[in-house]
Amino acid sequence: MARLILFNKPFQVLSQFSDDQGRRTLKDYIPVPDVYPAGRLDWDSEGLLLLTDDGALQARIASPRFHLPKTYLAQVEGAPGEAELERLRRGITLKDGPCRPAPSRAVDAPALWPRDPPVRTRLTVPDRWLEITLDEGRNRQVRRMTAAIGHPTLRLVRWRIGDWSLDGLAPGEWRELTVHAPKARPSSGRRPRRRARGPRPNASRRR
Repeated sequence: MARLILFNKPFQVLSQFSDDQGRRTLKDYIPVPDVYPAGRLDWDSEGLLLLTDDGALQARIASPRFHLPKTYLAQVEGAPGEAELERLRRGITLKDGPCRPAPSRAVDAPALWPRDPPVRTRLTVPDRWLEITLDEGRNRQVRRMTAAIGHPTLRLVRWRIGDWSLDGLAPGEWRELTVHAPKARPSSGRRPRRRARGPRPNASRRR
């Protein structure tokens, strides 16, 4: 069994336990030894961060090769229409290459906690909330995706990772679960045998 901590990371908190610049870190909120973040959440983003004491579980959550879905609520500037959202659904291309298709839809403003400091909005420009689900993990990906369709992100909250969500957790709160750790693949320690290849027909040797 493995320990799993669900933490609602507040705005402007680092996803690590120490910082040489005096910024707030996980140490200010989680007095639990020997647990480590499974992935990260940017300093200026909020929401669900998972921590565990099990290396295999940590890799299963954080590694992009497992394609664990992560759902975000993004408050964006402007009012993206179906054409813009369809670009995200099909898989938008960023400077570091094409993204995998990201299910995206416009949603009503969620009943979230107030952010401190509050989001700066312009009275003359509307803003909308989007729900975006990723199954890969690039640096600041949601922000770059919404900017690429012409609607910069004003506020970003990660609500769900796989089967775990923020339900019942206020900013700075956490709860602990005990879950089954993923089984490591057995290894014999031997290299796989190469298949013997026969001589090529009419092959000539290089001299």
